[in-house]
Amino acid sequence: MRVLLLNQCFYPDVMATAQHLTDLAVGLQRKGHQVTVVTSDRGYDNPSRRFPRREVWNGIQIIRISSLALGKQTRWRRALTFASFLIHCALRLLLLPRVDVVVALTSPPLISFLGAAFVQLRGGKFFFWVMDLNPDEAIAAGWLKADSFTARVLGRFLTYSLRHAERIIALDHFMKDRIVAKGIPQGSVVVLPPWANDETVNFDREGREAFRRQHNLTESFVVMYAGNHSPCHSLKTLVEAARRLSSRKDIVFCFVGGGSEHQKVKDFARQNNLANILCLPYQPFNMLSASLSAGDLQVIVMGKEFVGIVHPCKLYNILTIGSPFLYVGPTPSHISEIAADINSSRDRSYRAYASEAGDVEVVVKWILEEVRNERGDVHHHRPEIAYKFSSQTLMPRMIKLLQSERPASDMVFTSSERSRVMSAGR
Repeated sequence: MRVLLLNQCFYPDVMATAQHLTDLAVGLQRKGHQVTVVTSDRGYDNPSRRFPRREVWNGIQIIRISSLALGKQTRWRRALTFASFLIHCALRLLLLPRVDVVVALTSPPLISFLGAAFVQLRGGKFFFWVMDLNPDEAIAAGWLKADSFTARVLGRFLTYSLRHAERIIALDHFMKDRIVAKGIPQGSVVVLPPWANDETVNFDREGREAFRRQHNLTESFVVMYAGNHSPCHSLKTLVEAARRLSSRKDIVFCFVGGGSEHQKVKDFARQNNLANILCLPYQPFNMLSASLSAGDLQVIVMGKEFVGIVHPCKLYNILTIGSPFLYVGPTPSHISEIAADINSSRDRSYRAYASEAGDVEVVVKWILEEVRNERGDVHHHRPEIAYKFSSQTLMPRMIKLLQSERPASDMVFTSSERSRVMSAGR
C-alpha cells in the first residue's frame, strides 16, 4: 500500500503531532507499506531550525517544503506563514503520483482540504486525523467571529474535508460529538485516542536525577507543566499558585516547552520576583523520559471553551511515566473522566487531582497534599489505565483502519467500551 502523510511537522521535530505522525509512519513502514511524508523544512516552534529538503529515514521518503518564517507573535504573521506553506504544499502535491491512502492532520489548518482535494484529483482513500478543529478553535479563542466571512470560508473548507474522508479519526468522544453536529454521519467518525510514546518514553530514574542536578532541583518538589504553552489554555491559575507558594523554598514550578505563552510565564516570574518558577525550552526527544521523570506532579491545563476542539495528549506520556497529575480545567472533559475513573479504582498507588480554572486555593491544596504524600525515595507507579493508551494497543487499531482490514464500526469506542478502557488493566 502506498501511503501519503501530510502535516507541517514531522521527525525530527518534537511537537506532539510530529511525534504521533512519526510513530505512524514507522509503524506503516514496518508493515511493508511505502510511506511518503510531505512536511515543512522548518521547526514548528523554532522556524530558524532547518531540516534537509529530501531525506530517506527508516525507509520513509520525506519531502520537506519551504515556507515563510515570520514567527507566531501576531495573527497576521502566523496566517502568512501557514498560507505560504499551504501554497507550496499544493504545488508539490500536483507533482506527486496517485497513492492508495492519504492521511492528513490539522497543522496548519486547511492541510486536510489539500489532502481531500488530492484524492479527488488522483484517486485513493482520504483519512482525516483530527488533532484539533478549526475554525472552531480560532472562534473559541476569540481570534475569529463566528459569523465573519473568514470563519464561514474556513468552515466550508473543514466541512469539505470531513465529507470527503473515508474515515475521520477523532481523539475523544467530545470531539466526535462536535464533528457529528456539523452534519457528518456518526459511522464516518472513529474515536481513537493518540497513544503514548511508550516504546521510547518510560520512567528514567538516572535521567531524573541527572536532569534535577543540572537544573538545581535535587532537593525540590517539582510541579511540572511540559508541552505547548498555548493561549487557548490559560496558565494563570498555575502561575498564581506559584506566587501563593513562593515562600515554600522546597517547591519549584518548572515550565518546559514553547509557544506564545512561554514568554508570558517568564515575564510573570520576573515581574513578581518569583525564584520558584523555572522556564526551560522544549527538550530533545531523547531527553523526554528524563525531563518528565524529573517532575513530582505533572499539570494538565484545558481551556473552558476547548473541550472537544483540542485534545491534551500529553496525558498519555504522563501516565506511562507514572507521575501523578493535576488537571486544571472544566468538567466534564476527557481528562476529568480519566481522573475520576482513576480515583474510583482500587489502585490507590496512583493519584489524579482536579480543579476548575481560577480556583487557586484548590490547586494549592492539591499541590501541598502531594508534597505530603511523597515519601523520600520516589517511585513513580504506572497505573493500569496507561496500558490502554499504549502504542502497542492503539497503533495496530490505526494501521488496521487505514488498511481497512475490518469495518470501521469495530474501531469505535462505545460508551461501555470507554468505561472498560478507563477501568481495566492490560
